[in-house]
Amino acid sequence: MNRIDKKFQELRDQGASAFMPYVCAGDPNPELTSKLLLTLEAAGADLIELGVPFSDPIADGPTVQRASERALTHRISLQQILEMVPTLRKQTDIPIALMGYYNPIFRMGEEAFCKAAQNAGVDGVIVPDLPPEQAQSLLEVAPRYDLATIFLVAPTSPPERMQLIASVSTGFIYCVSVTGVTGARTMLSDEVTPMITELRKHTDKPISVGFGVSTPEQATQVAQIADGVVVGSAIIDAYEKHINDEEKLLISVKEFASDLAAGVKA
Repeated sequence: MNRIDKKFQELRDQGASAFMPYVCAGDPNPELTSKLLLTLEAAGADLIELGVPFSDPIADGPTVQRASERALTHRISLQQILEMVPTLRKQTDIPIALMGYYNPIFRMGEEAFCKAAQNAGVDGVIVPDLPPEQAQSLLEVAPRYDLATIFLVAPTSPPERMQLIASVSTGFIYCVSVTGVTGARTMLSDEVTPMITELRKHTDKPISVGFGVSTPEQATQVAQIADGVVVGSAIIDAYEKHINDEEKLLISVKEFASDLAAGVKA
């Protein structure tokens, strides 16, 4: 078991769900990425989704797009992120899943990417634009490097597709709460519970929900039915107003993330 498997097993033994914040690597600048991750862990994060900035983030809403654009002004690349993680590993053992698009992985080469990810201390990879039908080569390579392959289920996924996604996902299965892009929302979709209920008929693997969770109250609702709660845009929204003040930025992140973590654990 890698760190992701161990964390979900530990939380299941406790009857708890995982708080899983998303951070875009390099936003608002490369020097702050490590501090943000460690701040989130101190606030109660159980697993980190570390975003790989990309010029055409088709699954992301305006908030994550802005974060990606800021990171790209610093010329952050997949290679640089893989060089960043070993430094983090000297300070934390928190599970880290990279979330990024397929083009940079393809360009690096799947074998080279998986080997570098393992050497860096990455535990899993989420590739929103790589459907399982086209992921055979990655699915063959990743297990050799103990790298979890995490695929997405949508509200529009029929039962037979859920079964396919569940069969190839390792680490956890990512449930997209809405049909659309990432972003904070005022209300949770009423499609979440039926989607998870159907998915559980096909798997006992951990199920995490993201895309739209933005308040502690929503986090509590999701944690009652899912094994993990992913929050990204709302965290970025919380620190954007302090983008030029590192101290205030980290304080705002810690306060908001602590409230979210308390909501998940409630």
